[in-house]
Amino acid sequence: MDFSLSTEHEVLRDSVRNFAEKEIKPVAQELDKKEEFSYETMQKMAELGLFGVFVSEKYGGQEMDYLSYIIATEEIARVDGSHAATVAAENSLGIGPIYYFGNEEQKQKYLPKLCSGDSLWGFGLTEPNAGSDAVNARTNAVLDGNEWVINGSKIFITNAATEITAGVTVLCRTGQRDDGKSELSCILVESGTPGFTAREMHDKMMWRASNTSELYFEDCRVPRDNLLGPRGQGFYQMMQTLDGGRLSIAAMGLGGAQGCYELALKYSKEREQFGRPIVRFQVNSFKLADMALEIEAARLLLYKACWLRDSDMPFSKEAAMAKLYCSEVMYRCANHAVQLHGGYGLMKEYDVERFYRDQKLLEIGEGTSEIQRIVIARHIGAL
Repeated sequence: MDFSLSTEHEVLRDSVRNFAEKEIKPVAQELDKKEEFSYETMQKMAELGLFGVFVSEKYGGQEMDYLSYIIATEEIARVDGSHAATVAAENSLGIGPIYYFGNEEQKQKYLPKLCSGDSLWGFGLTEPNAGSDAVNARTNAVLDGNEWVINGSKIFITNAATEITAGVTVLCRTGQRDDGKSELSCILVESGTPGFTAREMHDKMMWRASNTSELYFEDCRVPRDNLLGPRGQGFYQMMQTLDGGRLSIAAMGLGGAQGCYELALKYSKEREQFGRPIVRFQVNSFKLADMALEIEAARLLLYKACWLRDSDMPFSKEAAMAKLYCSEVMYRCANHAVQLHGGYGLMKEYDVERFYRDQKLLEIGEGTSEIQRIVIARHIGAL
């Protein structure tokens, strides 16, 4: 067994970390305060090659392995969750479905601009009344001649309402199967299509500099050829997409936990009480020790899941485990970090306050912690 990273992975980590420290960290607080999506830093991330990391060079991607993508996401999350969310959602949910399930014409049409950062793409899955129970989505698409007519709505969709969003992949009910269950299919809907509206959501607790939107479809007509893959394969495509997406959410949890740990360690060495740095008090040093321990365990779990994926081996169980554990490790690390900062940890001028808020979505997005436990339980034969 070899636990060392390749030279390429180490160089990637260093370059992304340096970029995040130089370009994102100085503006993260202000963007969070203003609830502002930054096109400038997004374009700089694109120039660094953070979009289309695992996509073939044929379509404008970097053609690197999935672990490279996860390391890059981890390093961005170490500094700011909002920027990491933009990277994670664009790769896993925006680019991924088109790359893995699209036909050649769809790939050639959309992927080059998505990989270059000229455009963004959303993944319309969650609905107001269909979150964890995504298979009961009510957005429907009816075939009328050579067009799909879509009606319904989606909510909490990342990257779907920016000025450069080119479109969204929409999970729709397209009929009924022989067993009486809904037939689900994914359909590509371009921005600007009549009947399609994307509205940016505001007043979020977390990821305030990430673009989140509501989508509305009112007799929205798109060409029949906009179907992504075979009709009725939407559930399979959704599950495959979420497996990969869970690894990116896990990377955000791991990176965020690392960021919390480093901030807490630095502050506790500087802050003095009772005549000595607070890190010298056992009650505090044990918090830091627990953080270091859990981060190390989380990294091993996540990287193993990525190794399975890159080796074309089943990884669904490990993806759920990594997503669950890394997100909850960040919760504990953020909690300890704020506690070690005391009252200052509650102030927006300190980064741990933002990390504390940003963490919560990791236990909810792309499958709640409760859903992850169901997935794991099924894999081990407990359900």
